[in-house]
Amino acid sequence: MKIFVLALLLSPLVCQTDAAASDRDDGWQLVWSDEFNSDGRPDTAVWNYEHGFVRNNEDQWYQSDNAWQADGKLIIEARRERKPNPGYEAGSNDWRSKREYIEYTSASLNTAGKIDFLYGRLEVRARIPVGDGAWPAIWTLGSGMEWPSCGEIDIMECYPVDGESSLLANAAWGRDRRFDAEWDSSHTPLSHFLAKDKDWASKFHVWRMDWDKTAINLYLDDELLNSVPLSKTINGTIGNHTNPFTKPQYVLLNLALGGDNGGKIDTSAMPLRYEIDYVRIYRKVK
Repeated sequence: MKIFVLALLLSPLVCQTDAAASDRDDGWQLVWSDEFNSDGRPDTAVWNYEHGFVRNNEDQWYQSDNAWQADGKLIIEARRERKPNPGYEAGSNDWRSKREYIEYTSASLNTAGKIDFLYGRLEVRARIPVGDGAWPAIWTLGSGMEWPSCGEIDIMECYPVDGESSLLANAAWGRDRRFDAEWDSSHTPLSHFLAKDKDWASKFHVWRMDWDKTAINLYLDDELLNSVPLSKTINGTIGNHTNPFTKPQYVLLNLALGGDNGGKIDTSAMPLRYEIDYVRIYRKVK
């Protein structure tokens, strides 16, 4: 596992795939990136795939076929695709196994067990689908404890809030009961961005997390969306009153559909594409 403990400013950890990306004059040094410059499948030394129905009662079946690299980008495609659910169990009450058929497919990738980092800057440039039912995300999770005591940081989620498509920036940690999260959440209506640029949805944008020992700051195109002080992110009894955001996190990229938050799926918009130009991790050197 490559763990970038950025707070300690370890010099041997530079693993750059694009030297030009490290030429910054703002005090940040690139320590790792994936620029997705090779066509074909994502690098398996970095990325894992999730498989099947995974979380949040979502409608998509995750599979590796829906993710590939082309033209310098990682493409995650959600499709309307009907096929038998191999985990189907007649009479089951579990949302994963009671579905006889898969109706939609997509992909979810993560760096668990391969790339972790503690503190620093995570930057992702992407173009996201904003149609009805789409639920794209850029997020991180910790290891060694079950959710949410492991800590979750949502650099980007896009789904409807109070009936209006919104961009969310969140952090979650554990409380005193299993699977009960304490959230610090912020949502900004998509209309806020469209008012500044009517073509916003057709363009690439940069999502950024600046994370240090005091706070997690989440940005979209340099606009601060949420600031979470680490003084309050203390787990409850399940997480032994630890702070999950003083430990490394790994990166996840996925395109979900429907489920608990995505809303009704617009089948006429299929297939949907989520395009990621790069994922970069920096450390502060000044």
